[in-house]
Amino acid sequence: MASFSPLFPGLTAGDTISPDQDQLIGTEGKSVTMKCNYQTDDSGPWLHWYKQDSDLQYMLKRYSSTKENAPEFKKDRFDAELKVKSVPLKIHNLHVSDSAVYYCALQPTVTGNSKTLYKNL
Repeated sequence: MASFSPLFPGLTAGDTISPDQDQLIGTEGKSVTMKCNYQTDDSGPWLHWYKQDSDLQYMLKRYSSTKENAPEFKKDRFDAELKVKSVPLKIHNLHVSDSAVYYCALQPTVTGNSKTLYKNL
């Protein structure tokens, strides 16, 4: 498991996010919990989880009592609980396909850029 916390507009220099461990080993059919700690001055932070195997996939987000999962990450297998300084991700009934790098992030996680990049010929 890894994390990222680059400074984007909307985040302050005091915002941090980090995993509890760099690696987690689980057994197929069992459950694992990945803990991600955060620090922010925001009184209502949005926390996100992403999975990266070949692509980076949005999994879920948590805010206050709001729980939203992407359709391919069903709540019965993938769940996270927003706590005061952490947002642990629980994966139930592990599959081999769950082997990946997982990222936790504070919102805003990624900002767009509408500028077009041209190569100078």
